Amino acid sequence: MKILVTGVAGFIGFHLAQRLLAEGMQVYGVDNLNDYYDISLKKARLAQLYSQAAFTYQFLDLSDRLGTTQLFQDQTFDYVVHLAAQAGVRYSLQNPFAYIDSNLSGFANVLEGCRHSQTGHLVFASSSSVYGANTKLPFATSDNVDHPISLYAATKKANELMAYTYSHLYDLPTTGLRFFTVYGPWGRPDMAYFKFVQAISNNQPIDVYNYGKMQRDFTYIDDIIEGLVRIIQKPPQANNRDILTTQAPYKLYNIGNNSPVNLTVFIEVIEKVLGKKAKKNLLPIQPGDVCCTYADINDLIQDIDFKPVTKIEQGIERFVQWYQDYYSY
Repeated sequence: MKILVTGVAGFIGFHLAQRLLAEGMQVYGVDNLNDYYDISLKKARLAQLYSQAAFTYQFLDLSDRLGTTQLFQDQTFDYVVHLAAQAGVRYSLQNPFAYIDSNLSGFANVLEGCRHSQTGHLVFASSSSVYGANTKLPFATSDNVDHPISLYAATKKANELMAYTYSHLYDLPTTGLRFFTVYGPWGRPDMAYFKFVQAISNNQPIDVYNYGKMQRDFTYIDDIIEGLVRIIQKPPQANNRDILTTQAPYKLYNIGNNSPVNLTVFIEVIEKVLGKKAKKNLLPIQPGDVCCTYADINDLIQDIDFKPVTKIEQGIERFVQWYQDYYSY
């Protein structure tokens, strides 16, 4: 079985490729190694994959229409997992066109590739950010998500609409996954938990937004990967009972821990693992941020018999151990 993983040098893409290779599958990975964060970390992830014979890497920017078209003409994939995207809520306020190029144009090129090559299942990354200013908790995939509060969130909502259209028009099975604050070893340096561990380790202050009055449904990377692997091989069927997905082989899932953690508690866990107290800069909430995320995962449990199980204490301990090993603390 041959699976295309886009964004393979990214946090989730790297972990997914490792898992698929361990299960005996062929992985064809693409990534453009953009410099949104430290490229050396992306290259270090790739170095972990290169030694495996069943892994192939291609440098490719998916917003390159001709290059992406050629990829799908040259290769045949059983499944495609599209994780490549310009990430980050706050960065979208500074560099909006990076999101237009990667998250919209790039995704359209992948959809076209899957359509013309008759891919068996396209699984793509959405985000809990699509819930925007919603106040009903927990967030359910049936909720209205027409009020995103960042361009990043708007592009992820657009991806869901684009995928649904291709499912409806071309009978392309697509599944969107709304990830909730993914963390763990080999994670992204722009994420709060990474910045907190880095700053506290170096006796530097941390920025705590909304004065710490925030909650996040932190989800450990191994739980994300377990859900992904189960979903990849379960293409959705057209559902004639649900008016939202009538006649389209299309599905959305939340993948979250289903247990929000207060930001202050999260910081306390990091402090305990590091054995050091944080110096805190208490700041107002930033544009594009939301106060709370909380995933309703009933569909995930019902359809693939899975729910995340990793406690925040376990996950942070594993991240800190990796961080200290990687940066030679």
